[in-house]
Amino acid sequence: MFESIDMAPPDPILGLTEAFNQDENPEKVNLGVGVYKDASGKTPVLASVKEAESRILKEEQSKGYLPMSGSPAYAAEVQQLMYGADHEAISSGRAATAHTPGGTGALRVAGDYIHHTHPDSAIWLPDPTWANHKGIFAAAGVETKSYAYFEAAANAVNFDAMQAALAEIPAGDVVLLHGCCQNPTGADLSVDQWNTVADIVNERGLLPLLDFAYQGFADGLDEDASGARVMTREGSELLICSSFSKNFSLYNERVGALTAIAADADTASRVMSHIKLRIRTNYSNPPAHGAAIVATILSDVALREKWLEELTCMRDRINGMRGLFVDALAAKGVRQDFSFIKGQRGMFSFSGLNKEQVERLRSEYAIYIVGSGRINVAGMTEANMDRLCEAIAAVL
Repeated sequence: MFESIDMAPPDPILGLTEAFNQDENPEKVNLGVGVYKDASGKTPVLASVKEAESRILKEEQSKGYLPMSGSPAYAAEVQQLMYGADHEAISSGRAATAHTPGGTGALRVAGDYIHHTHPDSAIWLPDPTWANHKGIFAAAGVETKSYAYFEAAANAVNFDAMQAALAEIPAGDVVLLHGCCQNPTGADLSVDQWNTVADIVNERGLLPLLDFAYQGFADGLDEDASGARVMTREGSELLICSSFSKNFSLYNERVGALTAIAADADTASRVMSHIKLRIRTNYSNPPAHGAAIVATILSDVALREKWLEELTCMRDRINGMRGLFVDALAAKGVRQDFSFIKGQRGMFSFSGLNKEQVERLRSEYAIYIVGSGRINVAGMTEANMDRLCEAIAAVL
């Protein structure tokens, strides 16, 4: 049977990394995959993570299965990180959280939940969105559609078009929103805009699903949770897919969570019962180690403070690279205005480079960028900035 199988096309992002790894150019630069890099070009293991792991290994008594929904201690820390300890959604019990293998696992479980419990619902994705969103929900059997979000000419959110599009979505459908650090554009909603979106969603009877993968990478933990908190009104319904790959630098531990916010505690319990069924048929039980790291750090005052310092350093480095990139392009004589990159947040920005320019950067300069022109600002360093900007100036 295998003899009839053709080669599948490479993933547009992970396939790019495979090509990068095979490139023998010693000056190659990878601005494609969404992984944080420090000033030396390495993806670090945080000191707070190392200390937490040391404690876990010393105190660990068993390698037994976790419950299907994972550790209750981890779930409680996930909720408090999003909402703070005293939020009504937590104290009322209408928030229910399951630990998942990464944010991608949370999205897939959410997709399976939607497909099985709301089979007539489509999910609406912002245009543009993370390249893997459509594939995840299509694999779960959920119809995907898109709504207007970004205006390339202005390098900003087209909020008028977004409002108009949301106002036409049929009741009972799901709307995916990026909690912060919109991937791939880096263009986020303001708090006022989040309030307007919450009004429309409630009036239309839509179910919002927040992809919340970068908390702490934009402006700060609380500031970056503004969207989730605005959307979580009394009696509101919401799904939130969290990831701790970026803000804890735990990429290969695959640490995520799916949180359901329901109208009341009883409804939240019923929703979670169906989420657990979907978990059972996907992977049965989540991996323990990464979640234990997160829970250990967040529950310890000193460790949490150390982690917050490291998170601040990562955020400041990314924002510093944004400014340096814009200034370096100008110094190379580039007349095109790239100043918008300074105002965007998170690891990603749309560069405005077209496919032909992206291909030239790869073939002539060994600089790897996604075909859409999305760049990972965290892949820039002071050491590669001069060559990077010189190459971009050449292809422009």
